[in-house]
Amino acid sequence: MGRIAVLDDNMVNMIAAGEVIERPASVVKELLENSIDAGAGRIVIDVEDGGRRLIRVVDDGGGMAADDLALAFEPHATSKLRTADDLLGIRTMGFRGEALASIGAVAKASVTSRTPDAIGAHRIEIDCGQKGPVVPCAGDTGTTIEVRNLFYKLPARRKFLRTANTEMNHIAEHFTRIALSHESLDLTLTHNNRQAHHLLSGQGLRERIGLLFGPQMADDLLETTRQERGMRLRALLGRPVGARSSGKYQYVFLNRRFIRDRFILHAVKEAYRGLIEPNKYPVVFLFIEMPPEDFDVNVHPTKVEVRFDNPNLVYSEVLALLRDKLLSTNLDVGACLPAPEVFVPSERFGHAESRDRQQRIERAMEDFFKTPQPASTQRSFDFKRSYSAGRSKTPPPHSVSGQTDSFGQSGSALQEDWKPRTYLQVDNSYLVVPDADGFMVIDQHALHERILYEQMCVRLREGRLPSQRLLMPHPFEATPAQADALEKHRDLIEKIGVEIEMFGPNTLAVQAFPMLLERVEPTAFVVELLDKLVEDEGHSNEERLLHEILDMAACKAAVKAGQPLSEAEIAHLLANKDVVQRTSRCPHGRPTTLVFSRKDLDKQFKRTGF
Repeated sequence: MGRIAVLDDNMVNMIAAGEVIERPASVVKELLENSIDAGAGRIVIDVEDGGRRLIRVVDDGGGMAADDLALAFEPHATSKLRTADDLLGIRTMGFRGEALASIGAVAKASVTSRTPDAIGAHRIEIDCGQKGPVVPCAGDTGTTIEVRNLFYKLPARRKFLRTANTEMNHIAEHFTRIALSHESLDLTLTHNNRQAHHLLSGQGLRERIGLLFGPQMADDLLETTRQERGMRLRALLGRPVGARSSGKYQYVFLNRRFIRDRFILHAVKEAYRGLIEPNKYPVVFLFIEMPPEDFDVNVHPTKVEVRFDNPNLVYSEVLALLRDKLLSTNLDVGACLPAPEVFVPSERFGHAESRDRQQRIERAMEDFFKTPQPASTQRSFDFKRSYSAGRSKTPPPHSVSGQTDSFGQSGSALQEDWKPRTYLQVDNSYLVVPDADGFMVIDQHALHERILYEQMCVRLREGRLPSQRLLMPHPFEATPAQADALEKHRDLIEKIGVEIEMFGPNTLAVQAFPMLLERVEPTAFVVELLDKLVEDEGHSNEERLLHEILDMAACKAAVKAGQPLSEAEIAHLLANKDVVQRTSRCPHGRPTTLVFSRKDLDKQFKRTGF
């Protein structure tokens, strides 16, 4: 008997389904696209148990007659293509005829459909490839599709599904993509009989972004359009200050289809070059319209990848659109006065010490605003006053675990008779410091970043980072994915001194914040922290994740390039350089210090012969 056998049709369909149906969100995507192609104006998606138990999609589109319904679950059955020439100008969301066939091969599914001119509806059921007859039934105009018990006959596939909340987050992401690119649709999404979103038809794009991602993001977006060489482009782009730690908030649509294209994403990155940190991602909502003959969507079963006839043209147009808007906009960020420099009490400080600390803050701020002094003098005055107020609690020399101020310095390396030395701050970013055999050039941000990181590590080895309750809660809009990440990593978040509580529907509030991060705006930090946890999705163990968070915290709290420092602040920074471990490089691996010896100087000035 031969070894080669032809697989039966059901096995072929189950294998093919693996390319299209990866998880419940894949089902939602395919059914949504079918409803759009059917001309629906209103679509309701009901989900139970993250889509594993039930996915129901109800639309008011054109529906299917009984004859069409009988063919709907056949492989490669479609109403959207007739000839090979149709592939050259695809104007529909779907076209392969794989969606229902793939879904029917891996779940229990039923379709009830009625055309506008029909007296009644018809229904068909299929159970993992076993198709029943088409029967008449009652039903409204449009189509209702129910998918139950996804992968229930494929335990190897089902066991790889994540928690219900995680699967629901993926479903919500596909819902968001459709909602952003089809403003005319009335869309409703529910999970376990609770409404997650209801978007009305006719809402503007900015309004929808506000409903899906929060009003602050929507309000901060810059809008621009461009029409050139057969292309129409529209973008709502975030200001550089709002850049995120992941590319999650970069949405690109081609003829209202969500796509991922490396040329376009590189153009976005290039447009922001020099405006944001290299490891940050700008917020961008980009919509491209061009003739369907100029690109190919028949590249991958998921239809997320496309191939452009002229990718260089697309790249240059996107880059010009974004860069022109950024260059023509005032991107200055409103400045605010720095927080007074105060010492942070130890983790075992009592209420009396806490009140004393608060009084020192109030006195320093009162003197700051009452005393008419130049800005540089004011900065030095505030710093020295708080240092003097806490000097009696200074730990012994060469200790980093004692009291620290919000500048991230321990008082350990300062002596009572400290006197200013000769330092030079270049461009408010680099410190030039003489040493025994030449001089050092120090990156003030990188050095301070390392000092803060090491001090936080020391505190964590003793327990958790000390925090203080905020005078007022800091509320912010949270996505379902962010709320899920908070519950999953609450112990880790509280370990670093951050306390977050529910503050209303889709709203969280920061209630307590680490003392070592007094210079950091709590809401912005927490939003970025939750984004990072969402993006990780369990790929990192807790220890690695903790240190990545400490990296981020130290970077946020450290003095910035371009920030002027007083002599006292510089002295504190340099004193800790000799006390804290591993100060030669920042937590990200960049050098903090360059050393220029006398020999190097002689060589550069060609004095080697003397």
